[in-house]
Amino acid sequence: MAANTFSAAFVKTTDGWSGAEVDLGEAEIVDDLGDAVTEALGLSGDEMALLCVEVEDEWFAIVRYFGEDEPRVFLSDAHAIAPDSLGELFAEFAGVVPDKERTNTLGVRPAGDFELLSDLGISSEELLELSMEEGVLPADVLSVIAERLSFGDELDRLR
Repeated sequence: MAANTFSAAFVKTTDGWSGAEVDLGEAEIVDDLGDAVTEALGLSGDEMALLCVEVEDEWFAIVRYFGEDEPRVFLSDAHAIAPDSLGELFAEFAGVVPDKERTNTLGVRPAGDFELLSDLGISSEELLELSMEEGVLPADVLSVIAERLSFGDELDRLR
């Protein structure tokens, strides 16, 4: 796993959002991510939870879990995915094949489910715009998203 990786999950409850850091170091398959979120948050199965992952200053991912629904993932930049186990896992999750040969790829290429947060108040256009804004770090984008969804304080507490 990359040296500067931060991952935390947040669950929406009747009292607002609650968060916990999530250890993804042992994740080998996509299902392991969901298991880590369930364990970290003590989920019973029918809650809506978001896993937020930022790697270095390169990319971020958001995974949305809701009960028995298939998890949904948004990846901020498929070009920035490093050929490490976590990067490859998220690329696979988002349906992207990392191009290990091309290292000078220009531009940001978001992937996955762009509608992942639309029912929570962040449209696909906004999510793409935030992800592709030049000079803005993944941590900053996640902070903006967390503020908009009302779990900014929880994210700051865990960082």
